Amino acid sequence: MFKASNSVRLFFVNVTILLMIGIGLTGFRTVHWFLYVGPVFFMFAAITGYCPGLMISKKILGTLGIKE
Repeated sequence: MFKASNSVRLFFVNVTILLMIGIGLTGFRTVHWFLYVGPVFFMFAAITGYCPGLMISKKILGTLGIKE
């Protein structure tokens, strides 16, 4: 239903790598724990093909009665 294509999966991996590099350059002990949520969601989406953000957006827009 919400399956991502291979190019979208590669995008998720690239964003995860860039976020983790940024966190690493800042310092893993320095950044707030909430900054790790993004890379975790992106990596989950890259591995499984199911994007949690897309699912949440579709649920919200569906409840508002907005059609695609």
